[in-house]
Amino acid sequence: MNIDLKLAPGERAIRVQADKGTIIAELAEQYQEYLPYEIIAARLDNHVVGLDTALQCDAEVTLLDIRDPSGNQAYQNSVVELYLLAVKRVFPDASVIIAHSLNRGIFTKVTGRRAFTPSQVERIKKAMIALSEEDIPFSSINPDLLLVAPSTGYIRTFDLRKCRNGIVILIPEAAHPQGLPPYRDDKKLHRAFEEQEKWNDMLDVRFMEDLTRKIQSGEIKDLIRISEALHEKNIAKIADQIVRSGKRIVLIAGPSSAGKTSFAHRLSTQLWVNDHKPLYLGTDDYFLNRDDVPIGPDGAKDFENLDAVDVQLFNDHLNALLAGEEVDIPRFDFTTGEKVFGERILRAGPEQPLVIEGIHGLNDYLTRLVPAEEKFKIYISPLTQLRIDNHNRIPLTDIRKLRRIIRDASKRGWDARQTIELWPKVRAGEDVNIFPFSDQADAIFNSVHIYELAVLKKYAKPLLEEIGEDEETYTEARRLLRLLGFVEMVEDDSVIVNNSIIREFIGGSVIA
Repeated sequence: MNIDLKLAPGERAIRVQADKGTIIAELAEQYQEYLPYEIIAARLDNHVVGLDTALQCDAEVTLLDIRDPSGNQAYQNSVVELYLLAVKRVFPDASVIIAHSLNRGIFTKVTGRRAFTPSQVERIKKAMIALSEEDIPFSSINPDLLLVAPSTGYIRTFDLRKCRNGIVILIPEAAHPQGLPPYRDDKKLHRAFEEQEKWNDMLDVRFMEDLTRKIQSGEIKDLIRISEALHEKNIAKIADQIVRSGKRIVLIAGPSSAGKTSFAHRLSTQLWVNDHKPLYLGTDDYFLNRDDVPIGPDGAKDFENLDAVDVQLFNDHLNALLAGEEVDIPRFDFTTGEKVFGERILRAGPEQPLVIEGIHGLNDYLTRLVPAEEKFKIYISPLTQLRIDNHNRIPLTDIRKLRRIIRDASKRGWDARQTIELWPKVRAGEDVNIFPFSDQADAIFNSVHIYELAVLKKYAKPLLEEIGEDEETYTEARRLLRLLGFVEMVEDDSVIVNNSIIREFIGGSVIA
């Protein structure tokens, strides 16, 4: 058979000969010495498959290591299966929940017994190492696993950390494949996840099948109203916190498609209710002129870099507004690439708060000349606790990616391919500029709606289905479609209020 083999995505194919029935792992083994990282999965004619897949005819094969999103997912799946097997071996009575991402890893917890002690966590880790050395085929452990390494012997880089009532599994990241990421204790995010889990329990929606049941029973409209009411209540609480604190610089930051714009406007409304009419500023208007913006690793202007912001002017204006002085607020013209002045002259009252939205809001360097006692920081992100089942979580980034695909299509005229192609760059910027600062927030707002995947499905599904089988983004589109396949679609979303955060993405918002 003729096999067009790519040693990595985007590389030129080399023609190799293979017998019918050859396992992809055999090809990977032949070329592994020429590659920097171990091959963990493959694309067969643009379909992601395991390395134990047999070739039956002429085909194109692309080898994937941990740097590729699909390869990284295969490694994650394999580590989780290894962890579940180790827990079962050491503590047969324990039931494990694979919950969500946390502390640059995957947070898990145990039910049916007390939380594990540090010494027990170490026993589980040693069991994982032993299982890795035994090199057991994953197919003999669970023949239904879809995307995992061929055997436990492929899984050598991982760690476990005791974390409050659970365990964090640390796994190499696609952007940093050479080792494990530094451990980060996101205490406030952990509390936000715990709060969301309580709400899921109260609403009896823990899994995707529970959401589908609510849709089929006609309870979805009540679920939508309750979820929207929870958002409004939490926004009001944060506004109350700000007023009680006496702080006037309100900084809002979060990753892409977190819902920052809608949240900022709704928070401003709640501050009005507290007799604190705010002024609204955006850090985007303080970009340096385009010629002065630094160049990123891809050779393009890097507007996500903090060095792209005129930090000195921004601080001068904030301090002048705090002092009651008149300030000429710029507007950044993205067409000319320059700041425009003279259109918005502002003066803040003695107690008037300034609501500021921007990705660098939690980074103290952005406001380094503003007194710390004046700053109230808010982190916003959709922190879903909905799962497919106890061992299959919904990655937080998937909620945001689906939101962005829909918004980019309606606001920018993009197709899903363009958004998916850009996403790795977006994520890399978030890892540097946003996530390291999340625990510095005075308040965390969880912008997820428990119902939203069922609503997003109507808008995202046709966009993802437009991606052809011959396109590089096809495998990611199919993965997202499989995720959406676990929940029934909400056809009529008219009950969603027009200031909902979800409206920022599906359309019909009066504030974003």
